[in-house]
Formats: sequence, C-alpha cells, structure tokens
Amino acid sequence: MSDLLSGGAEAAAGLAVHGARAIDEQSPASTRRALVSDGVPGLLARKDPTLWGPEAEPAAGAHLGWLDTFHRSRELLPQLAELTAELADLDHVVLCGMGGSSLAPAAMAATLGRPLTVLDTTDPGQIRAALGDRLDTTVVVVASKSGNTIETDAQRRAYQQAFLDLGRSPEEAGRHFVIVTDPGSPLVDAGLEMGAFVIVADPSVGGRFGALTAFGLVPAALAGVDVAELLDQAEEFAASLGRDEDNPALALGAALGAAATAGYTSVALVPDGSGLDGLGDWAEQLLAESLGKDGMGLLPVVVESPEAPGVTGPGVLTVAYGGSLGAGAVPGGGAGAQLAVNGPLGAQFLAWEFATAIAARVLGVDPFSQPDVASTKTHTTAFLAQLQEEEPTCVDGAIQVFGAPSLTDALRTVLDAGDYLAVMAYLDRGADHAITRLRSILAEKSGKPVTFGWAPRLLHAAGQFHKGGPQVGAFLQITGEVTDDLPVHGRPYTFGRLQAAQAAGDRAALDRPVLRLHLTDRSAGINQLVTAAQAL
Repeated sequence: MSDLLSGGAEAAAGLAVHGARAIDEQSPASTRRALVSDGVPGLLARKDPTLWGPEAEPAAGAHLGWLDTFHRSRELLPQLAELTAELADLDHVVLCGMGGSSLAPAAMAATLGRPLTVLDTTDPGQIRAALGDRLDTTVVVVASKSGNTIETDAQRRAYQQAFLDLGRSPEEAGRHFVIVTDPGSPLVDAGLEMGAFVIVADPSVGGRFGALTAFGLVPAALAGVDVAELLDQAEEFAASLGRDEDNPALALGAALGAAATAGYTSVALVPDGSGLDGLGDWAEQLLAESLGKDGMGLLPVVVESPEAPGVTGPGVLTVAYGGSLGAGAVPGGGAGAQLAVNGPLGAQFLAWEFATAIAARVLGVDPFSQPDVASTKTHTTAFLAQLQEEEPTCVDGAIQVFGAPSLTDALRTVLDAGDYLAVMAYLDRGADHAITRLRSILAEKSGKPVTFGWAPRLLHAAGQFHKGGPQVGAFLQITGEVTDDLPVHGRPYTFGRLQAAQAAGDRAALDRPVLRLHLTDRSAGINQLVTAAQAL
C-alpha cells in the first residue's frame, strides 16, 4: 500500500475512498475542513440550492433530485417487471441515447455482464450494422431528456423504417420501441403516436446525474440487470452523505476540489481490474460537463489500464476505481494511484455525483449547467443547411491532411500545440476500433494528457470541458470516407451528412488549434496513422 494510505480509508455501506486526506493536505488550507465548517455536507444532503451561488440557484433548485431519486425509482420496478415480461420475445436490447442517457446503463450492463447494444453515433456504417443485427428480436430504447436530440431522433427514424421494411405494420413496429423521456417532451407524443411503450423519467434530475433514474434503469433492466440491487446499494450509501466524518463521497469531492486548486490539471480515471467496466466513461462526462466551465475544471482522462501511458505525470491526479483494491495496489507494478474509489456500482454512482457537486462548490462553478454544449449544436444546424467541402493541404497515402504540409508534420504540430491533446474520432466504433490505439501512443510520445473520444458522443461528454474549461488543449479530429450512406427518413439529410456537419460544427466551436485528418480508406488510413504516430 502507498504511503498515501497513512490516514486510512474512509468508508460507508461497502464503498471506500483511499488517499483523500493526503491530497487535501497538499492545499494551503484544508478544503475538507472548510467544507465542514460551512456545513456543506449536510446542506447538500438536504438539497440546499444556494451552495453554488445566486446565479446557479434556479438550476440547482430544479436538479437536485438525484440525491434521493433511488426512492422514486422504486416506483418503476413493477412497471419494469411487467415490461420485461411483455417483451420477453425481444431479447436484443438496443439503446439509442447520447451522453447521460446512455453512459450509465452501458456501465451497468458491462459491469454485470449483460448484453446491451449502445448506439450513440451518427456513423452510417455503425448504424447500418446495428440495423442488420437480429432486427426481428430487437427492442429499441430511445432515450432523450429533451426529446429533440438530433442523433437520437435520426436513430429512431432509422429503426422505425427498418421495422416497416421488415414487413411489420406500424402498430407491430411500435411494439419494438420503449421511449424514455421527460414529461412534456416531444418524444412523449411521438412515442404514443408510434404505439411505443412510453416511460416518463424523473424531471428533477439532470441528464448526467440520472444514472439511477429511468434513463439508466429501463435499458439496464431490459438487458437483464438486477436494478433493484443497484437502488439498494445507493440507498444504503445515502445515509452517509450528510455526515462530517465517515463520508467517502465528501472525501472524494474535497480531494478533487483540493487537487484542482493545488496545481493538478487532469484526473486519470484508471480501472483497477476488479470490475465496474465502463464506470470511467460515465465519470468522464460527469466531471467534464459539471466542472469544465468558466475556465475551470479538471480534464478527465479515461485510461485503458494501470499499465497504459498517461496514468501518472505532471499535474495528473491518478484515481483508481473498481470493486476491491485500494490506492497504490492497482495491478501493473506502476506508481499506483493517489486516490482509489472501491465499492458496489449503485453506491459508486451516488458517491461520484455527490463528490462532483462538492468539487463544483470548491471551484465556484455551477455543476448543473453546460453552457458551451449548445455551441456545436448551433454550428451543426448551420452546416447541415450548407456544408462546403474543404480542400486538403496535402494527401499522404490514404489520409487527407488539413492545415499541415505532411502527416508527420501534422502530428508533431498538434502534439506541441497545447497542454493536453484530445483525439476526436468521427468513425465507426466497431469497424474502426483500431484507431483507439492512438491515445496511448500519443500519450507516450508527448508525455502529456491525451484523451480519446468517439464522436458525436464526446460532444455530449468531454465537449463541455474542451470549450468551457481551461483553454490549453489541442485537438486532433479524425473523419472517414462514407462509402455506403444511409438516409435519415423524414429528414432532408443522410447520416453521413449529419456526421460531417457535426464534425464541421465542432471545429467551428473550438477556439483552440484543431488538426483534421480525413481517411479516404478507413482501414488503410488507420494503419497508416498508427504507424506514423509510432514513428514520431
């Protein structure tokens, strides 16, 4: 065990946080002590909306339901049992949702070993592959708080047409859909018109805090997850939230806040090998969207394993997460973690949500807003109406380079351009998965934090940090040729055009250096790009 464990773990209801006190002690004054002195743990547990200042108070007052949503979510359990029985013949569950509507159920299914296909893309190849997979036994969960998420709307239209093309009547096609949305959203009426099952979610919970609402529980339950157990874990853990001591969520939040004010610039989220697959992707969005604004925040970096580059480094707070191991005991023989969060998944969700709200208090930001997410949406709409092709600066094999004289110069330039690098892949997560190797390669070459994100999912996750956090990043955007496009039924554009407009919109919304590489042959281009990165 690391020396950072000298103060012992802080634990409740099976969840323990190791190393937090050592991080807190690095601040000029104890962040934890100041929070306790101000009564913050108890006030937050009682849903006090004033904790983040007067400007944040209206949003906070409307979005603190996550603190006890596990109580209200129990009302869903009989409905979920009935729905699961009704749809027992549809055993292939597809979730169409972005960001907070998909990351938590994806983590639930992955951790508990249940099959769930998550469709959070506009890539035509990935959409087409999903439509061709066991369509006759597929149930599609369409999840959107607002009801007008452009990606989710396009996916719903594609599946609805696919069922009709399969020979289903409109009524029979409707049976293949479950709609999860907020009360009053356009999806309620659309779902009823389709003949879909409509489940209205808890409106007092914001998207990224909605793990234990219908957005997380409905797709997970249909996939076979025992969601009642997750609610039990959260409820047992909730009893610790108002305490000044024996409060692991407070310990984690104080440590994150202290780190952000003591020179740390990023947080590496490292799986410790003991389970909880996918929790890092969910925590990335929670931290990025909640803390990355007003020039503040900690850059979350999801690292593949304890052995991967980027686990440690200057300004990096290393946090291991999982089900059993403590700080400094992550496998791999490296420097180990400075913090470790270990415990059951239901408690993890609530602990990270509470900790994030605490850290936002320390940083002085509103954890419930996402002011910069809309900028890419606005640009996307404009580019959908009129998208002009750019001329590449050069063509290097299967890669078009925009803004540099060669591929090697492009990679060197983007590695030198910022304090961190974000790799953004507008590609097929299945067929183009080999591109993920870039993160670890570029992290090793640069010694800087390097993130990897599948787009457009990242626009609903780390995108807020990139635009609203400290403006010190550089961005590598990778797009790919579309050889077999797919229409969005009822809309004057295709999935390929939507994907291209989103990529162009994000480039326009970012104020920092953006290098674009376009793969004219995806497979060959990925191999070429990985080889070029390794040769740097």
